Amino acid sequence: MTEFRVRECMGTVISVEIASGGSAALLDEVFAWFDEVDARFSTFKADSEVCRFDRGELGLPDASAELRTVLDRCADLWRETDGYFDGYASGRLDPSGFVKGWSVQVASDRLLAAGAVDHCVNAGGDVRVRGQSPAGRPWRVGIRHPWNASATCHVVSGSDLAIATSGVYERGHHVVDPHTGRPATGLRSVTVVGADLGTADAYATAALAMGTAGVRWLGGIVGYACVVVTDEGRKLSSSALSSVA
Repeated sequence: MTEFRVRECMGTVISVEIASGGSAALLDEVFAWFDEVDARFSTFKADSEVCRFDRGELGLPDASAELRTVLDRCADLWRETDGYFDGYASGRLDPSGFVKGWSVQVASDRLLAAGAVDHCVNAGGDVRVRGQSPAGRPWRVGIRHPWNASATCHVVSGSDLAIATSGVYERGHHVVDPHTGRPATGLRSVTVVGADLGTADAYATAALAMGTAGVRWLGGIVGYACVVVTDEGRKLSSSALSSVA
């Protein structure tokens, strides 16, 4: 029997659908995890761990294992992206460009370990699917059209995919190019597809920060594919990601 739940958390809408092997108790555990992530990593809550660390009130030796994991991975991603993924791009610590995807990936890993092999976790467009949909077929995930919220510009299908999208269609050109300190322009939407959602999330953010140069950079990443829509409305996609009808 399919288990499904949706609610607001972490500043977005999160839905979890378990096609087999699920239970209400398992959904409770998943959303308890998202509540924990929100309490620990929110940049809008003054008492969150990430805010206390940023203000110098919490030292690294006293930080949680989760915060240390996120800081270490963000440092690696800064190097992997030539500094375009930067948790300090806004002038203060904000690892949100990694944390949302990472938290969904952890939730999916926990569902898999608990025996829920067929599931879809979606946090505001950062999606992790495994196994099969309730219809017994690979999951189909639509990528939002950057000018029409009720339409899709691309559809991908699979049984083990991490899909992260970073775009400017809701908050404008809000992603800062860390090298110039100015909002990046040139790309309207960047979707990255691969095996790890935290990494895909950070790569999408980095490519958006690069502007049009991000298209070529994404093309050189092994193991990840992309769908990009430019400010002029041109759609570019990796050959491995032909849109599913």
